[in-house]
Amino acid sequence: MITIAVGVGENKDILKACNIFKKDKTDVNIKLIENEELLAKNILDKTINATIRGSLSASNVLKKLKETYPHISRATYIHGKDFEFLISSVGIDEGNTIDEKLKIAIYCINFFKKLNKTPKIATLSYARLGDYGRSTQINKSLEDNKKLTELIENYTNQKVENKCVLIDQAIKNKCNILIAPNGIVGNTIFRTLVLLNSWPSFGAITFGIDKIYIDTSRDQNVEGYLRSLELSYKLAKL
Repeated sequence: MITIAVGVGENKDILKACNIFKKDKTDVNIKLIENEELLAKNILDKTINATIRGSLSASNVLKKLKETYPHISRATYIHGKDFEFLISSVGIDEGNTIDEKLKIAIYCINFFKKLNKTPKIATLSYARLGDYGRSTQINKSLEDNKKLTELIENYTNQKVENKCVLIDQAIKNKCNILIAPNGIVGNTIFRTLVLLNSWPSFGAITFGIDKIYIDTSRDQNVEGYLRSLELSYKLAKL
């Protein structure tokens, strides 16, 4: 029996999703949690196979989680008919240094290999290469992204496409790992694609811990929560 802990906040679509999911899976026990601190404890509980944030607030859960795992990061898994990719970082306080983004890229690569998928990486920055010189902020973003691209290739032996600001080209080229300039940009991309334009998301996989924790938006719908339940179930089965 696989036990999945699920957070329940104001958005009750998570409850509808759990009820639908349980009808299709006879080997799943869903444990509903209505308290953020208790949900964080369940993430670390060895009797829990996977945990989903559901519609609880993220800040208190992450604060408690980081007491044990101070270097966690998250990558949103977006998967539709014509595209499939991880976008990271999506936490607003994550992915702020080249070293952090290198670790994130390695986590994403290992995640896809675990799913028997071939990683194809693209790094993103604030502007095109031809925009160098327009501001110190743009210059630093382009310089950092060039360094990051080289480091990922050296550490992983994976070819990396430096797509600068051209996320549209990265997706058209079927890149399945997109490394954002920082978590603020990554979070904005997630909200634009998933919450505004309804691109199907399976939630954000949390890296840097030895437990399965899927971080979902409080504003997700029933279909989105169902995808997160499916992903957590699949990962737990692995």
